[in-house]
Amino acid sequence: MASIAGNARAVRDRADAAARRSGRNPAEVRLVAVTKAVPDGRILEAIDAGLRVFGENYVQEATRKIAAVARERPDLASGIAWHFIGTLQRNKARHAVGAFEVIHSVDSIALAREIDKRAQAIGRTQRILLEVNVGGEATKTGFTPEAALAEAPAIDALARLRLLGLMAVPPAAEDPEKSRQRFRALRELRDEIRRRGAAGEAFRDLSMGMTHDFEVAIEEGATWIRVGTAIFGERPSV
Repeated sequence: MASIAGNARAVRDRADAAARRSGRNPAEVRLVAVTKAVPDGRILEAIDAGLRVFGENYVQEATRKIAAVARERPDLASGIAWHFIGTLQRNKARHAVGAFEVIHSVDSIALAREIDKRAQAIGRTQRILLEVNVGGEATKTGFTPEAALAEAPAIDALARLRLLGLMAVPPAAEDPEKSRQRFRALRELRDEIRRRGAAGEAFRDLSMGMTHDFEVAIEEGATWIRVGTAIFGERPSV
């Protein structure tokens, strides 16, 4: 297998170059290394290579990996952040709150309220992003842009949530340029929510861009990119 350290450096170099092309500070763009279906040993290799933020799609799989990393790298575990990036069912919210530093994929006000309730129960504040269905795809969850604009104030007002921004997964396209308008639309929606004062000062982030299109996402304003294959290689079918 290719070196994870080398792959991660290559991704970071490409991300930095994309930021500079668009007149941005590369430090504004942070990397979530997506570890869905990645074996524990490869995650430990990524930690040894300096990666510190990992994204998971399933609560049960993530919980096991978090425990494994804490066991194998106890000296580093407190400096590692886990982000939830998959579809979160309301009945799994109690397991996600507290386990993940950021939940990127809050796709309804009902889920936001459930997360707020669970965060209240354990006395913590949970950082979240709202998932927006930018392509209007019937097979995907997420707020419509209009609903995100309308619901943001009520979600931002929940006492135990800190609303950081928006997240999206555009319709699949081989050509990254075909996603550019979707990424731009998400940035414009964030800016409109901020312009209207519909969310607080923390509302700045855009979680968008994966292995095949993260450079375009950065050029359009991404602050978090979610990259798995370019770092870990092709994962087995799950």
